[in-house]
Amino acid sequence: MTQRILITGGAGFIGSHLAESFLQRGDAVYILDNESTGTRRNIEHLFSNRQLRFISGSIMDEAVISRLVGTCHYVVHLAAAVGVQYILDNPLESILTNVVGTERVLNACRDFEKPLFLASTSEVYGLQTHAPLKENDYCVLGATSVSRWSYACSKALDEFMALAYHQKQSFPVTIGRFFNTVGPRQSPAYGMVLPRLVDQALQNQPLTVYGDGQQTRTFTHIHDAVQAITLLTDNLQAAGDVYNIGGTEEISIMALAQRVLEITGSSSKIKLIPYSEVFSKNFEDMPRRVPDTGKLRAVTGFSPQCDLNKMIADVVADRKIKLSAGR
Repeated sequence: MTQRILITGGAGFIGSHLAESFLQRGDAVYILDNESTGTRRNIEHLFSNRQLRFISGSIMDEAVISRLVGTCHYVVHLAAAVGVQYILDNPLESILTNVVGTERVLNACRDFEKPLFLASTSEVYGLQTHAPLKENDYCVLGATSVSRWSYACSKALDEFMALAYHQKQSFPVTIGRFFNTVGPRQSPAYGMVLPRLVDQALQNQPLTVYGDGQQTRTFTHIHDAVQAITLLTDNLQAAGDVYNIGGTEEISIMALAQRVLEITGSSSKIKLIPYSEVFSKNFEDMPRRVPDTGKLRAVTGFSPQCDLNKMIADVVADRKIKLSAGR
C-alpha cells in the first residue's frame, strides 16, 4: 500500500535524500521546509514526480502542521536548527525551533495518533570521552554560559517529550541519534567539517583544522543513514526507544584533513586554527564521539555499507560540481 509520508525539513541534506528514497519505492512524500538551511535546489530534481508535495512553511505554524500530519500516515521530523556555527550565531532561534517547533509536531501526532520518527543528535552525549557511546549513557553537558550546549539540551528535551508521549500510548515514537552524516548535497556552511575541508582542498586553499586536530569523530554516509531511517520507520516494533545511527571508523580531524588531501591530490597545506579565532571565547568541543550501533543492528539488521574513503570521494565529486556552478 502506498503511504503518505510527511518529512519536516525535507529540503535539507538528510531530508532530500530520504524523500528521494521514499519516492523511489512508490510512497507519496509531503515536504515541509522553511528554506532557512534547506534549499529547493536539493529537491528540484524531484518536482516532476506527481507523488511529491512541497510546502514552503514552518513547523512553528500550528495550522499547517495539523493539516499535514492529519493528511499523512507517518511523520519524519527532521526540521531543526543545524550546524555548530548556525547554533552559535542564532542561539535563541535555535532553541525555539528545536523545542517549540517539535512540541507542535508532537501535539499534532497526538491529535491524529500518527507514528513519528524524531531525528536527534550525538550532541546530546556532550563531553563524554569513552567509546563506544551507548544510548543509555549519561549526557555530560557544559555550563549554560556556553551556548553550544543549548543545542544539545534542546534536542535532549525533544527526546524527553517524544518518549513521554509514547509512554502515555498517544502514538508510536522512534528516535534516531545521528553521528556526523555526510555525503552529496551537504553544504559546507554552518560548520560542516568534511565539505569545508574538501572545498578548501579543491581550491588549493589551506585546510583549516580547529584546535589541535586530535578530536575524533566517526562519519556516516547519507545512503547508510537513509537506510537506517527506513528500516526504523518500517518497523513499528522499534518504537519507544532511541537508536544511534553512525559509522564505525574513528578518525581525528587532523587525519581526516590528511585523507582529504590524499583523495583530492591537492597541494594544500593543513593549518591549525585556535577555537577562539573561529568561535566565541567560551566555546567547548567534544574530544571524542564514537557510537555503539549494536541496538540498531539487533532490531533492524542494519550495517553501514560505505567506508570513509567512499564518503570523502562522494563529497569530492559533489563539491566539484557545486564549485564549478558557483554554489
